[in-house]
Amino acid sequence: MASFSMEDFVGTGCLQKLLPKLLDDGWDDVPTLKIMNTEDMTAINMTQAQKDALEIRSYLHDRALMQYADKLEASGKCLAELLNVGTTDLSDQFGMKRGHMARFMDRTSQCEADPVPASFSLPSRKPMAPPSRNSSTFKTPSMSARPKLQAMSTRSTIAYDATIEQSMADFKIKDGYIYKGIVASLPDEPRGCGCIQPPPVVDDVASYSTIENISVQKLTPEYKIGMERLVKLKTPPMRASDLWRDKPALLLCIRRPGCIMCRAEAHKLYSKKPIFDALGINMFAVLHEHIESEVRDFWPRYWGGVVLLDKNMDFFKALGGGSLLKDKFISGFLFNPRARANYKRAKAMGIEQNFKGEGEIKGGLFMVGKGRSGVAYQFIERNFGDWAPLAEVIEVATRLQSHLQNGDESMGDHAITIERIRSKSSENAQTHIFVCSSE
Repeated sequence: MASFSMEDFVGTGCLQKLLPKLLDDGWDDVPTLKIMNTEDMTAINMTQAQKDALEIRSYLHDRALMQYADKLEASGKCLAELLNVGTTDLSDQFGMKRGHMARFMDRTSQCEADPVPASFSLPSRKPMAPPSRNSSTFKTPSMSARPKLQAMSTRSTIAYDATIEQSMADFKIKDGYIYKGIVASLPDEPRGCGCIQPPPVVDDVASYSTIENISVQKLTPEYKIGMERLVKLKTPPMRASDLWRDKPALLLCIRRPGCIMCRAEAHKLYSKKPIFDALGINMFAVLHEHIESEVRDFWPRYWGGVVLLDKNMDFFKALGGGSLLKDKFISGFLFNPRARANYKRAKAMGIEQNFKGEGEIKGGLFMVGKGRSGVAYQFIERNFGDWAPLAEVIEVATRLQSHLQNGDESMGDHAITIERIRSKSSENAQTHIFVCSSE
């Protein structure tokens, strides 16, 4: 799987000498760099060779083929020319394996458009001083610290559920109600011929009071060029509410950072960082145990955002309605066809894995509004390796931005809760809307 480290992305080619300029102009993380358009490249005086190199490396990064980036760039060919090279030359000249050739030549599988509004643009960025490699303190950049882009041509390998997208698009917040949240989880298939019952999941979104005072500790900064790999000095615990005091926050609760499925989800989600930057959403990964070697392997290769430690597992308990959601390896994986399918999906992405740490506590995802506006979205990992549908997450993020623009920062007298339910007899999802009194 392609790394989010800028040093790994630019390699030893002509982009390496451009790193200081990229840092000065705010192109200091891989997801943002990959969405540069022609005007952006011209603005920083990129040569044609550098433009070709960026196009090649972005294409390879999407397909987890970065091991060939230096050789392909050194050929002096542009991407269009390389895609017309025969399989024999790809093997002889670049040492490309047969299976990798098929992935390289497939021009469509990695390029599905993301469901984002066409009007998105990132605010202009003021040049920032390069961070010290020896610094152990860090701050989350403000929205003014993002590059300005006129168009976003991001890519995704997620196959979106059209029914979910349509149901979310049809959902409208009525006057007099404040959007509270969604409780979502993928369906659970029969296990062991129906002899094994899956663990229950909650139907109600977590109340704000259960998460605002959670104690968390920062383990890593948001990745930028030249950042120290880990926080050298132990940072003091902080209240979770500080994470979304000024902006909405997305919190990805990771079951185990060495898990192949957890790494795949984190990588896919963080690859859409420019979208969440444009929407003003801060991104955090939350771990429930601290194994330094595991954090070092996880960040920034699979996740370049801030990594937090929830030592008391309070976010994970909130996902389960007050208790941890747990499942056994045999009943939850070996006898669970959906979990095995999730594993195959992650395996196909070429992700490495290990088995260090606790792996039975299930994770999920929270999206929390600015200030005390509450939980806007809550996804539960019902089956090992379930991912929150990216179309849903982006849709909720868009609505959170809309609330900020309208000045809605507190809960009203009523709230709308949505629960997405999939019938076991149907592959299509259904969305049910409930109007309820706020707590």
